[in-house]
Amino acid sequence: MQRNRNEAEKVLKLAKTLGFLRVKDVLSHGIHPEYLRRLSSTGQLLRTGRGVYRLAGGDISENVTLAAVAKRVPKGIVCLLSALRFHNIGTQNPLEVWVALERGTASPREKELPLRIMVFSKSSFSIGTEAHNLEGVTVRITNPAKTITDCFKYRNKIGLDVALEALKECVRKRKCTPADLWKYAKVCRVANVMRPYLEAVQ
Repeated sequence: MQRNRNEAEKVLKLAKTLGFLRVKDVLSHGIHPEYLRRLSSTGQLLRTGRGVYRLAGGDISENVTLAAVAKRVPKGIVCLLSALRFHNIGTQNPLEVWVALERGTASPREKELPLRIMVFSKSSFSIGTEAHNLEGVTVRITNPAKTITDCFKYRNKIGLDVALEALKECVRKRKCTPADLWKYAKVCRVANVMRPYLEAVQ
């Protein structure tokens, strides 16, 4: 009984330190994953996604879902509408978390977390990201300039009006420079598309 209490306390301490827990986190500390289920059933942990847990009763920020997604999809990068929301650009408030995966990466089988998976080419995937600590989890998010460029690249999916709104507000709020936008526009092969809009906001 004492051993059970000690193991449970270890799990709760880990959850406080890491923000979110997965099975591999407790296994790496020599703890049986059954303790995750037990603590969840007693309400001490909350199951936020398939195999992802966090402390119950803690302060929940608006970024908690991004942190849960990063824990569940560690190879993913928060992008497009979700990145706009994070950077406070435009008026988008997506119901899903938009996540980029590099072409060839298997998509996660996730039913509990609201995901919208986008497949990026290797060259587009590997640039323009920032690492943010949210809820104790490192979350990779496209930076403002790359986010705007991606919006133009995927304008058929999100709407040209959304991309234009984001571009104007990004420049107005000085979230990035036109030079930054131009750099990513070339890499993402949307320079010709963005050129007239960039010239109009400079």
